[in-house]
Amino acid sequence: VKLAFKEYKIDQFKFKVNITKSKYIKMIKDRYMSCLLNISVNNIKKGVEGVEKSIDSRANVEMASLEKNMTWIALCIATAPMLGFLGTVWGMVSAFDAIAAADNISAKIVAVGISQALLTTAFGLVVAVILQILQNAVLYIIDNKVIEIQKSVNLFLTCVEKLKK
Repeated sequence: VKLAFKEYKIDQFKFKVNITKSKYIKMIKDRYMSCLLNISVNNIKKGVEGVEKSIDSRANVEMASLEKNMTWIALCIATAPMLGFLGTVWGMVSAFDAIAAADNISAKIVAVGISQALLTTAFGLVVAVILQILQNAVLYIIDNKVIEIQKSVNLFLTCVEKLKK
């Protein structure tokens, strides 16, 4: 990207739009932004519209790569309570089997099955809550990254516009 910037004299844009050196370095060092800038520089002869179209198409690919494994977290969030409830049914079946085998009803006989039922339910719900918190944290990070990329892209497009003038 740095070589392309020198080739197209884009280094001048830092002065034309009053960009700081730290923002410039941050844009180049960021993996996603560097990829978008590389695509932009390769299409810079097409003008601002061409650069913007190339950034949009590549940004969609980069967004998909950021969110690619989120479906697995959502799947775990959905299945954890179901597995907990399956454990509830299993525990209740176990309790009724113990009653049938003992041929009498006492708290001691059904306690093991009911305990198993409640523990698996609680475990399933705890796992789902933890995963939901994790998913929200990851989505927050992704959203912040997207905002950062959008700001950098807007800054770059402004630079391209000013460079063409």
